[in-house]
Amino acid sequence: MRDPETLWLMGGVVALLVLATVIGRSLDARTHSESGRKMVANLNARIGAWWIMCAVFAAALVLGPIGTTVLFALMSFLALREFITLTPSKRGDHRALFWAFFIILPIQYIFIARQSYGMFSIFIPVYAFLFVPIRSALAGDTERFLERTAKIQWGLMVCVYFVSYAPALLTLHIPGYEGQNAKLLFFFACVVQISDVLQYVVGKIFGQRPVAPQVSPNKTLEGLLGGILAASVVGAALWWATPFTPVAAFGMALAITVMGFFGGLTMSAIKRDRGVKDYGELLPGHGGMMDRIDSLCFAAPVFFQLTRYFYT
Repeated sequence: MRDPETLWLMGGVVALLVLATVIGRSLDARTHSESGRKMVANLNARIGAWWIMCAVFAAALVLGPIGTTVLFALMSFLALREFITLTPSKRGDHRALFWAFFIILPIQYIFIARQSYGMFSIFIPVYAFLFVPIRSALAGDTERFLERTAKIQWGLMVCVYFVSYAPALLTLHIPGYEGQNAKLLFFFACVVQISDVLQYVVGKIFGQRPVAPQVSPNKTLEGLLGGILAASVVGAALWWATPFTPVAAFGMALAITVMGFFGGLTMSAIKRDRGVKDYGELLPGHGGMMDRIDSLCFAAPVFFQLTRYFYT
């Protein structure tokens, strides 16, 4: 937090939030139609939640790598809880779920805190994947065994393994960029979330053609293209806070915004399958934790691996 560029980034986010708050209050006072007021109320709720999330993220940066890792571990715990809650579990799943929440999840983040890439990259997709069905089989309940086991495995992959790649950005050793990885994490989170916001705004203003109407009717082709392009330009403009050139920053932003979109679409498909609108009600205007980080889940491992491959 003593780094001038980090302070500029945080100051820029605060300025954007102040501007968004002023615009939201102004729209609330001027909008009178029922549909318009509903949209403005949703927008203001999102802005209020953003203030809370940014404050928590800033506190994590102040606490350093350990604080950031603990923050993402808590996010994973809440997201996994929401994910598992969507599909009722049976008594035979309880021991496997205990291991998933209180053993596997903490160990994954301990490996990240210890910067053990060799272990955190294979622990869940190899060892946890083997352990979960073994533990479930020992419980002796074979009814819908494959479905129940796959649900726990999928939850661990999306909510824990994929999310853990975000704080893992702090473990990368990039020549000439030592001690600045917090800005890389900030770049990633900022671009992914700005893309979500811009896709929503552009889609509401110009959207006409749904991308996948049966899965997420509010996601339009116009919003997708406009939001991703605009967020990628923002990423290119933030190149100075990264080890990337402006062109490379644009490419990285494009990759994570595209993956973020497909992450949101995939997680929406699960909600539609379960017949719910949101994963939870943790954040007013944002639904649950998984509703907020669905795009981050798919984007984090791709961004980490691209950065590791080209810059370390």
